[in-house]
Order: sequence, then C-alpha cells, then structure tokens
Amino acid sequence: MAKAIMVQGTMSNAGKSYLAAALCRIFKQDGYRVAPFKSQNMALNSFITEEGLEMGRAQVMQAEAAGIKPSVRMNPILLKPTNDTGSQVIVNGEVLGNMSARDYYKHKLELIPEIMKAYRELDEEYDIIVLEGAGSPAEINLKQDDIVNMGMAKLAKAPVLLVGDIDRGGVFASLAGTLMLLEKEEQEMVKGLVINKFRGDVSILKPGLNQIEEITNKEVVGVIPYMNLDLEDEDSLSERFSRHDTAALIDIAVVRLPRISNFTDFNSLECMQGVSVRYVKSPKELRSPDLLVIPGTKNTMEDLLWLRQSGMEAAILKLAAQGTPVFGICGGYQMLGQMLHDPKGVEHGGSLKGLGLLPTETVFSEEKIRTQVSGKTGDWSNSVFSELSNLPYEGYEIHMGQTTIISDAPHADQTTFFGTIESRNHQSCFQMQGCVLQNVFGTYLHGIFDHPQMAQGILRSLCRKKGIDPDEIAAVDFAQYKETQYDLLAKGVRESLDMEKIYRILEEGI
Repeated sequence: MAKAIMVQGTMSNAGKSYLAAALCRIFKQDGYRVAPFKSQNMALNSFITEEGLEMGRAQVMQAEAAGIKPSVRMNPILLKPTNDTGSQVIVNGEVLGNMSARDYYKHKLELIPEIMKAYRELDEEYDIIVLEGAGSPAEINLKQDDIVNMGMAKLAKAPVLLVGDIDRGGVFASLAGTLMLLEKEEQEMVKGLVINKFRGDVSILKPGLNQIEEITNKEVVGVIPYMNLDLEDEDSLSERFSRHDTAALIDIAVVRLPRISNFTDFNSLECMQGVSVRYVKSPKELRSPDLLVIPGTKNTMEDLLWLRQSGMEAAILKLAAQGTPVFGICGGYQMLGQMLHDPKGVEHGGSLKGLGLLPTETVFSEEKIRTQVSGKTGDWSNSVFSELSNLPYEGYEIHMGQTTIISDAPHADQTTFFGTIESRNHQSCFQMQGCVLQNVFGTYLHGIFDHPQMAQGILRSLCRKKGIDPDEIAAVDFAQYKETQYDLLAKGVRESLDMEKIYRILEEGI
C-alpha cells in the first residue's frame, strides 16, 4: 500500500500542480517510486498515452517529474469545456459524451468506482502517491458531492497540504477562510499550510505566519519563493498568455483562440534563446511576425467564426499573401481549408467556409482520433521550408473529423502532403497526413515542435530568410531542458518546505 499526500489550494492557480510536481521529483530523488493522481481535471491541454488514451497534461508533467511514463490512471476523469456551460467528459481516456454542467454533477458520483479502480492500481505499484485537488475545497455549493478535493482525500485517506498564493494578495484570509468553510472532520485532515509565490525577505513575513498558525491551529510547513521556471501550465490561467516578450531575432505569433487547446505545443520554441513567442488576439497585436501559428481548439467552427468577426481572418490572409509562413495545428489546420462540414452537430452544426489557404475540406464525425504517431516530413522542396524535407518527427493526434485534399480545388496540383505516418501507437503503418502549399502548412500532429530537428530546422530556415546567421539561435534539447527545470523546482521547494515534517505527515497519514 502506497503512502499518500494531497495538495489542495485556496483557489485556482495557487500553485497546486507545481507543488505536486515538486514533491514527485523530491520523493523520486530520495529513492521512492512515486506517482501523481488527480481524480478529475478540467483542462483543454491534453495528452495521448502510448495506449491511445487521453489525459490532462498537468499529470503528464508530474509523471515526468516522477521519472515515469504517463498513465491515464493518473487522471481518470478529464473534462474538456466545449462552451461556458458544458464539457466533453472523458473517463479512463475515452469519451463518455458531452454533458452540461448540471447533468454532469447529477451523475459524477457514479464515476467513483472508476476513480478508485485507477487509484488502487497505482496504490499497488508505487510507494507514494501525490494527489492534487482542483480549484478550492471550500466551494460550498459543490462540496456535497465532491470527488476531487476533500471527497477524494477521504477516499484515499490522504493528509492534506493547503496552499495559498501570496503573490495575488490576501493569502492569510484565503487560508483562514478556506479552513473555516470546511467541516470539522475535513479541517482535521489538513496537516500543514504552505505559502506559495513569495517575493522578498521571509523574516518580514514571520509575524503573519505566527498569527495564521494561532488563528487556524495549523502549522505553516513552508514558504515557497516565486520561481521563474519554465514548466507547463493549466489552461487559460497560464501566465504565458499575458506575457509580452521583448524583441528577439525570430518573432512567432500564436493566435490566442477563445477555446485554444494544447498551447503546450509551443513550449519548446519558447525556451530557445533568440526566439519570442507571442499569443495574440487582435489584428493590432499581430504585427509582422516571422511565423504565424493557428493552434488547436476545442471548437474549430466557433473559433473560426471568432476569427472572422474579430478581423483576425483578414489580417491572417494578408500576411499569408505577403509570404509569411502560416502553420496550422489540428483545429488550426482544419480552419486553413476551403470548407468545414458538421452534419451531425458534433461542434457547431452545418457547414462553414474556411480560410481558403489550403485546398482541403474537413468533415466532423462522432469518432475521436487519439493516437501517438511517428513518421517524417514529405517533399517540401516547393515550400518556404524546402530544406526540411524527409525530417523525422513524433507527435500525437486528438481530433474529431477527417481532412482531405480536394483534387479539383485551386492550387491542389501544387500541394504536397505534410508527411507520412509510419507508426500509430507503436504499430507499423503507412499513411499520408497534412497538407503543404508554399508558405502554408497544416497538420493534425500536436507536439510537432518538440522534436529537435523540426523546431531547429524551422528556426534556422526563418533566420536565413531574414539574412540572420542561424547559429545565433541557440539550440536546446527540450527533453533535457525540462529535466533541468524539474530539478530546479525540486531544489527550490526542498529548501523551502520542512521536509522532515512532510515525511512525518506521510507516515502518520490521517
């Protein structure tokens, strides 16, 4: 039986995911077999496992920190919002269906057996399980049927660390108020308080720490400093979206779609010296980038309408006509085509004209494609990235719909496939995928830039296009870069937490 510890927060973005990842890394460094677990995750950033199952990327990040392969058991329920009041419900990596929030809350208790089956399997394989909550445990309108915060802590018999974000202000009131709204039994399960994202001299904070301990009768087990690390974020709260990069040799603009998904596709580009990645949502912000990317989205047709209504469509078409390379991934690829058809109402229903930059059409269906793939690029000799032909790549697909080339569409005879797929979920195959027309590129593959040769090849090509020495762009091994970030995270947290106390909490449980 594994020991368990749970990280809960006073609010969203308090730092739960990072602290859980840090504990995974620390326990791994200390010689334990450790796994992350989050019973229910709401996120548009998802990942496909080796088995072709879908899970939230926060637990993928934590699994990497723990030095193990991601498993859907670490996130048995994933909610992917489709609009303001509903989500696609994914259970054990497979789509259960689309539900309104009201319908989901009526039925979610029925999913507890699935949650506990996944948890017990991890319980048998690992020494320690680090659980993560969601939002706040003090959402009093949701507490009755909770399966992700205190409800999950009870099921797993996991002691809880309560984390507050001091960078946003009001951390003492948040910690005290959260505890006040918990039941007495739940209050007793909280074994320590953590102040997160602190900037400054901890000694100045001491009077406040003493007072909050007196008020709550809970020990502050650590004050974690604000750390400028480059790790994956959860969905729309990501600070990446509000960041304004300084001028760089290569300027990449990513369209910030309202329902943007899998923006982790660009993490590998962001960490390269000499490259700026900007998330833009208006024509004014777009300016004149060296590369324009239309990313994935949970609702392609709705976000295509947004492009049209916001004026972004006209700005994108103008840049494409000027020769700016345009890269569409997944939903972005679907938008680049001539037409999108949704006969069964999977997304928006009906048909919609695309951007018209590629001679393709997409038909949405109820079947969801979920695969890990590998292959190589096609013959790109007639494109702006001509030197990138026949490069190996890896990635994963998550989409509902098929995109095909329209043989009699304008410029169809000038197009080539983006590349081949030679392996799906580690099974050999041979398929053509995607579409390339001069300076416009479309593919379903997420994670395409994580492959060093692909990312560096595109950046070096952009440098040559601008008359810049490609060697001025520092190459980065993204996998090793992430390992370094996890070690720095673990170091900062280990130095800030009372790890002797943390191990004692683990041992004593509840």
